[in-house]
Amino acid sequence: MKKIIYIEGMSCGHCVRHVEEALKELAGVEGVNVNLKEKYAIVDLSNNIDDVILQAVVEDAGYDVAVIKNM
Repeated sequence: MKKIIYIEGMSCGHCVRHVEEALKELAGVEGVNVNLKEKYAIVDLSNNIDDVILQAVVEDAGYDVAVIKNM
């Protein structure tokens, strides 16, 4: 399963690494690909993780979530 998270507030490579590291800490996350230019992260999941949890992780890392969609 894949989800795409549109993220506001990222402006540099450090932001990308910070979001990637935060999401990779979640159990069930198999991979994360963050696109700085387009302001999104694609998350590969081994099981369904509730959008509320994904949003909380990104927001705890210091960024805003605009929307989360299933792919």
